[in-house]
Amino acid sequence: MHDERLAEFSRERLDGRPIPDDLRVLLVAQWEGRTEFTRLLDLEFFEAGEVHPLLDTSYLSEKELADPEMQAVNAAAAEMAKYVKLVAKGGKGWLGYWLHPDEPADRAWHPIELDTEFTFWGLAGLALTEGVAAERAHYRDEPDERIAFTQLAAELAGLGLPLSTQDYDTLDDTGYTVDPEELMEELTEAEREKHGLS
Repeated sequence: MHDERLAEFSRERLDGRPIPDDLRVLLVAQWEGRTEFTRLLDLEFFEAGEVHPLLDTSYLSEKELADPEMQAVNAAAAEMAKYVKLVAKGGKGWLGYWLHPDEPADRAWHPIELDTEFTFWGLAGLALTEGVAAERAHYRDEPDERIAFTQLAAELAGLGLPLSTQDYDTLDDTGYTVDPEELMEELTEAEREKHGLS
């Protein structure tokens, strides 16, 4: 029923890659107006045509856009957008996947968060939903994030979206092969050199 819309989302947000199962469930729920996942995970998925946050310069003035330092940052951010596939608004800013080609192909996509200051945050888990649930566990009424995560995982499973674990301590926490923060710094410095700023 939503095949064409899912295909469009994949083309626009994931360069045509297959949509992970949990993301598919969440997208369809949003499109059908079912808000239970939004309530639990505090996510709002991008609509067609929304600009990738790393490519959005609409908030900058003409003077800022003309500034060589800002041009270097914007060019580096545009390069990063090739690897940071953001699919939703929520958390500290936006959420999605780190899909750098040097990451192991046999591992699930790394969930990633980008805050409004353009800082990258790795999320634990083997899926976007797990990473977001682990983060949301810190903001629930239950002060122990382990218990909060187990409760949240049980609620998600009850809605038909089981996680790979309900145990906070066993969430996959494999590090990045290519660190997004370091790469952003390298790309920015390379662009600064191109602009004669180094």
